[in-house]
Order: sequence, then structure tokens, then C-alpha cells
Amino acid sequence: MNASGTLPADTHIHTALCRHAKGLPIDYARAAFAKGLPEICITDHAPAPGGFDAGSRMGAEFFPVYIESVAEAARAYPGRVKLGIEADYHAGCEAYLPRFLDSAPFDLVLGSIHFIGDWGFDNPATIERWSGADLRQVWSEYFDLICRMAKTGQFDAVSHFDLPKKFGHRLPEPDLRELLAPVLEVIAAAGMALELNTGGRRKPVGEIYPSLFVLKLVREHGIPILFGSDAHVPAETGDSFADAVSLAREAGFDSYVRFEQRKNRPFPL
Repeated sequence: MNASGTLPADTHIHTALCRHAKGLPIDYARAAFAKGLPEICITDHAPAPGGFDAGSRMGAEFFPVYIESVAEAARAYPGRVKLGIEADYHAGCEAYLPRFLDSAPFDLVLGSIHFIGDWGFDNPATIERWSGADLRQVWSEYFDLICRMAKTGQFDAVSHFDLPKKFGHRLPEPDLRELLAPVLEVIAAAGMALELNTGGRRKPVGEIYPSLFVLKLVREHGIPILFGSDAHVPAETGDSFADAVSLAREAGFDSYVRFEQRKNRPFPL
């Protein structure tokens, strides 16, 4: 919380349309504002052609429903509900993503990496592939994809930045520092923000994304932060935000950003 006791905005929220969450935007708005959050941004998984990860995102035919359901929540809570999207960066997305992002008045586009090649590395269904993986190589490939994503200029913020740790596969800090230096330079040059994602608290790693070690490096590079619960049910909105604020302050941050019409604006932490 900041000095006035206000929690930050929650800018990472899913809905039932993504096939693995529950509730509509209005349900998340009610839950968030009952907890004292000042603002939310709905950021469901963007549809993707060609069957990419089809079971974990809305189909294109439901996108108009998504837009209207967010608008409904915005009408109920004027000025406090933003329209966002979580878009995966993956091979071939450049062919359709710019056109899709121009199709709606998004306030925020979260950029995520959930696949390395054909491996959904954070999917419990494919966790066995970690047993034969070269840990440094996985992290290196993941960060390479983050760099490619940032260089497209299509995304506003990086989601759950150290996601490969989800099942406890951490990289030693000296290796992590070495790999991170060029990645953070690219993110900073792209003018992107980076998310503190409290959803990691609810995963096997039991830790916010990113770790304090990583967050301090983010601060050193002058990259702004925003907060997301990665809520998949309304009760998860704002989850562990007080702890996330404390983590941000420990890393040296005194402000965070919110987005409107793809532009960020700082708020005190």
C-alpha cells in the first residue's frame, strides 16, 4: 500500500472466455473494488489463428463478446475499468498481431511467453520435459524470446518476467544476472513496463514474479513497474498486493504505472 493505504491497480485479469478461468469482467470489478483497488484492467488471452494454444484462449468468434463485457463493467464503474489483452509472442505472430491490436481501443497490451518452440514450459501437463532440460539453455531461449517480443514494438509491458521458475527451476543468480543484462537493456529501450505478478504465489514456486533479485536489476535499468494478480477467479483480484508493494519498495521503487490508450502514467507507491 502507499502512504494513504491504497492498493495499486490490478492490470492482469482473465475471464471465463479464455476457457480456464471463471467469471465476467463485472464480477472481477465488484470483487476488486470491494477490496479497495482503485482500478482494474481486464487482460484476457488474445485469440490466435492456426490453432495456437487453442485450449487456453478465447476463440476469435468470442472477441466481440469480450469487448462488450468489458464495456459493461466500465459503464457500471466509470473511469475504473480498462480494456486490455494478454498477447503471446510466438513464431508467426507478427503476421497477424499488429492488425489484431489495431482492431480494438486497448488501454494495455501485456506481452507473454508461454512456449519455447512447441513446449508449453509452464504447463503442468508437460512438466516432465523439465527433467531432461538444460536449465541455463531454457532460460537463455526464454529471454531471447522476450528480447524479440520487445523489439516488435507491439507490447506495452512484460508479464510474469521470470516465469520459468514456476515449478522451482531457478537459475543461479550469477547466471541469471549475466543473461538478464542484455534483456533489460532491450526492454528499457523499447519503453516497456514490467509486471509484478502475484500469481506466482499461487503456483508451486510460491513466489511473486519476478524475484527481489531480478526486481532490483529492473530498477537499475529504469524500467517502470505495474501490478497484476493474474486472477482467474474474481476472489483472486488484488491477491497479495500489499506484499508486492513491499517487494517493490525493497527493490527501490517509489512509483508504479497505469495504462490508458497504450500510454503509461506514474502513481505513487
